Amino acid sequence: QVQLVESGGGLVQAGDSLRLSCAASGRTVSSYAMGWFRRAPGKEREFVAGITRSGGSTRYADSVKGRFTISRDNAKNTVYLQMNSLKPEDSAVYYCAADTTIVTLHLGSWGQGTQVTVSS
Repeated sequence: QVQLVESGGGLVQAGDSLRLSCAASGRTVSSYAMGWFRRAPGKEREFVAGITRSGGSTRYADSVKGRFTISRDNAKNTVYLQMNSLKPEDSAVYYCAADTTIVTLHLGSWGQGTQVTVSS
């Protein structure tokens, strides 16, 4: 269907920024709504951000609004998550997701994840 590879995670201090990338292969990324989820140790997977096929609509978890921005470049088959003003509670493995619609992302394809660790 589609293969997703996340990158860009790392160890940073509170207040720093990171940009995560999700490279898609297989079918063109323009055929899918895309999004980001995260899972912290001992916690359930959490929705972070989503973007529609054309990029015309986005939505975010309340906890990241104003700090994170999702974007896509369909010509490059890549989706990004710009994370600013990072907080320790943002520490998690971040997963890229793809599915037919933005509201079904949790049922779609997933990447392997990239670790984000924010120290206080």
